[in-house]
Amino acid sequence: MRVADIAKHLHCPFEGDGEALINDVAPLEEAGPSEIAFAGNRRAVEWAGQSRAGCLLVPAGFPSGRTLIRAPDPRAAFARVVPLFHPPKKYAAGVHPSAAISETAKIGPDVSVAAHVSIGADAVIGKGTRIGPGCHVGDGVQIGESCLLHAGAILYENVALGNRVILHSGSVIGADGFGFARVDERYEKFPQIGRVEIHDDVEIGANSCVDRAALGATVIGEGTKLDNMVHIGHNCRIGRNVVIAAQTGLSGGVVVEDDVVIGGQVGIGDKARIETGAVLGSGCGILTSKIVRKGQVVWGTPARPLKEYLAQLARIGKLHRMEEDIARIQRKTEQFEDGEILD
Repeated sequence: MRVADIAKHLHCPFEGDGEALINDVAPLEEAGPSEIAFAGNRRAVEWAGQSRAGCLLVPAGFPSGRTLIRAPDPRAAFARVVPLFHPPKKYAAGVHPSAAISETAKIGPDVSVAAHVSIGADAVIGKGTRIGPGCHVGDGVQIGESCLLHAGAILYENVALGNRVILHSGSVIGADGFGFARVDERYEKFPQIGRVEIHDDVEIGANSCVDRAALGATVIGEGTKLDNMVHIGHNCRIGRNVVIAAQTGLSGGVVVEDDVVIGGQVGIGDKARIETGAVLGSGCGILTSKIVRKGQVVWGTPARPLKEYLAQLARIGKLHRMEEDIARIQRKTEQFEDGEILD
């Protein structure tokens, strides 16, 4: 594909040889003369001048002198270029002979059901959806159009997926929430009779779990993305366009509003609320019922505003000097008590 054609696809201007042929995409440091790469951050931009790539996707202000396509967001533009060379895999419609499908399930047109899939009673599978090998779709599950369930995804009963939802291998949607009542000297299970609702364009990573509500619904809003090994507890309500990185866990009843960013290994206590646009730094801990305010950036455990967290780190960094000062004062105090002459 010509550089000029790629630029037209992106609606972005190019410089240099528009007739140059590009055959693939590649990382900046590995790209060759027939490949396109991108420089998406300051460090990459500084290094890009040494790249052998036949074309670079770069931001405004990058020096001229080679074949370039300038884009407001080179990383986002590159994401639109990749499918030109690596189009999404298409699956043939049909049901594998080894699949076990209830007679009351409704399978839409152009659906692909792979080997050893089980689909329960009254389940509904929307048009163009792909259900990979070994998946289980429970009774009453509703799956929208053009969804993709990778091998081994599990949907318990009464789960609803919107359109274009992606579930990666090992994800479990609709397992019981962690609800128990202490009675005398033992725990009794609180029945988990709620449901899970996952809206359009959500992607859930490998080995992540979304628990059903005890009562009502656990909800994940449109466009939200969960990384691998994320746990969403019962009755959580996640807003639109939220991103949650790996090994993060949300306790029951947590509310996460729209456009929140949550780093890896974050722990969030029961009934906490994370307001719109907040950022939770990796490894931080949110206490039970805590409210993180709109747009706030927090870090640490317990989580606190980033400036406060950094100031505390700076104070900790000075502790060794304080220890030395205290030791020196103590020595002089001992000398004074012993009647020695102080320096």
